[in-house]
Amino acid sequence: MSRTSRIAGAVIGVVALTGSLAACGGDSLEQEEGGSKTGAGADSKKGSLVVGAASFTESKVLAELYAQLLAETGYTTSITTVKNRELYEPSLEKGEIDVVPEYAATLAEFLNAKVNGADAAAAKPVASGDTEATVAALEKLATPLGLKVLPAGEAVDQNAFAVSREFAEKNDLKSLSDLGKSKIKVKIAAGDECEVRPFCAPGLKKTYGIDVIGIDPKGVGTPQSKQAVKDGKDQLVLTTTTDAVLDTYGLVFLEDDKKLQNADNVLPVLNAKDAGAPEIAEALGKLTDVLTTQDLAELNRSVDAERAKPADAAKEYLQSKGLIKK
Repeated sequence: MSRTSRIAGAVIGVVALTGSLAACGGDSLEQEEGGSKTGAGADSKKGSLVVGAASFTESKVLAELYAQLLAETGYTTSITTVKNRELYEPSLEKGEIDVVPEYAATLAEFLNAKVNGADAAAAKPVASGDTEATVAALEKLATPLGLKVLPAGEAVDQNAFAVSREFAEKNDLKSLSDLGKSKIKVKIAAGDECEVRPFCAPGLKKTYGIDVIGIDPKGVGTPQSKQAVKDGKDQLVLTTTTDAVLDTYGLVFLEDDKKLQNADNVLPVLNAKDAGAPEIAEALGKLTDVLTTQDLAELNRSVDAERAKPADAAKEYLQSKGLIKK
């Protein structure tokens, strides 16, 4: 599941929640291959914790970071990979999963739709580009469901737009506001849904006054999309803030200076009853305090481009930050 599909499906996906769970029943959780238990062992006095991961690279790496940190604290930990939020969020509520790495805005809108209904959530969204307000809205929705939301950090994975370095330098562009003021006509390399999504072409026009003349449907952050911008066929590409290979195409991000995109900062979400101990929050907080967007991009690169295993990439990162012993 791509980053964009998580954003796009936050509200829509919850509609199918009941049917999906009924169809999958108790088979909705799958043990991650190679995700054997780590930590103090089965006789650990602190007990066992199950860390959930969605089925895309970044979530798997974050789950490994969480599991290894908690193992260092003395828990026996294991990782369970679940296809999507529609399946793992109810499991988190039930205590089948104890902790999940999440994205503030996307989860807030998912729970908004779950609690208030898809139509009401669409009419009155709770997420915004304000991280503090978005997390507060998320906590208000999550707490009655038995979930504990830990503080968000600097690391954020959200939609982002990029241009070629040459195009940026030629037109003195550093932000999306600069692009709007330039009055340059742009074609966006993205998914075809960009034409109607509020955080894509319509938002760029409304918020920044960018003159979008068309969408080149080559996909979100795909090699083909980036190559089209590199070659000058398109001027703007839709990708994500944790795109680790942007520089290899000679592309640079334009700052979302008016905060069009929602605050999808990374944060841990726990089952309050089973994983609400202060030492769990303290352990995970150490990671939240140091993890940056660039760190996430590099971790993604190591797995996707350099074929490192998520567990190995996570271990190397945690050791480099002094969070676990070498």
